[in-house]
Amino acid sequence: MIDLLIAGGGPAGLAAAVCGALAGMETVVVEPREAPVDKACGEGVMPGGVRALRELGVDLGPAGGRELRGIRYTDGVHEVRATFPDGPGLGVRRTGLHRALWLRARELGVRIVPGRVGDVRQEDDAVLAAGWRARWMIAADGLHSPVRRALGLQGRWHGARRYGLRRHYRVAPWTDFVEVHWSARGEAYVTPVGRELLGVAVLSTERLGFDAHLERFPHLLPLLSGPAAGPVRGAGPMRQRVRGRVAGRVLLVGDAAGYVDALTGEGVALAVASARAAVRCLAAGRPAAYEAAWRRLSRRHRLLTGALVRASGHERTARLVVPVASRFPLVFGAAVRALR
Repeated sequence: MIDLLIAGGGPAGLAAAVCGALAGMETVVVEPREAPVDKACGEGVMPGGVRALRELGVDLGPAGGRELRGIRYTDGVHEVRATFPDGPGLGVRRTGLHRALWLRARELGVRIVPGRVGDVRQEDDAVLAAGWRARWMIAADGLHSPVRRALGLQGRWHGARRYGLRRHYRVAPWTDFVEVHWSARGEAYVTPVGRELLGVAVLSTERLGFDAHLERFPHLLPLLSGPAAGPVRGAGPMRQRVRGRVAGRVLLVGDAAGYVDALTGEGVALAVASARAAVRCLAAGRPAAYEAAWRRLSRRHRLLTGALVRASGHERTARLVVPVASRFPLVFGAAVRALR
């Protein structure tokens, strides 16, 4: 019997695997795809996420990317910006981040095996899944987690559904900030991820093609003069309500633990934080303590992101976000400082 079985070998699952290995646990990751895996992602890692990855011994150097000094909001007329107070963030291709975590996990002796986690059975002292018997299991299998559904932890969301699309452009970055371009019907996120590469992600409740979304940002379009690099990738719906993050000996980590929105760009930082909290609880033999730990570490994110999503959900208030933020730059700066 192994100590820890992890469903999902994305950034959250690999972060949990690294934490498990550092805690002395024999760890196996089950993942159907070969690394590195590319998915729709804003690709901006907040400063807290960069620090947490380095504390885990993840070498981000070979991943490339660009340092990020802060966040800028603009609607083409008004703008406001704030720098990160505790060091830079990092704009990095998701594939580069994934490979860096994969290499660290393998360095620590984590076994990463191909396959899918189907049925999950629990006994008094073990979890049985994907042909493995483990003392504990972490489900880090993404936004639409099959394990979460199988365990009966999926909640219901009756509000508006938001979706994301991302494309890269071969353009020299004109900024070292994450730029959030606002319109009445969505947002576009511009993240420098290389010397000649930008990632552009759009979020909206409307199901349109990528180019149709970009037409709503006439101040941004002329800046994207270079050719597209790679396909458009999509994700959503973003909002995922979860009834709980603990089911016996199984814990949910990362996006599988519940998701509000990508608006504040804290996905990687929260994934690492939840992975560390989950492994600490398992190492102490107290899996039930993880629920309260997750609520504490995600509370500020849920409040801030929820407020911004509510504002963006109505055309009238969405038009006011940047003008109001530009009138109160100290408040905007405080919000940026609160990001992980």
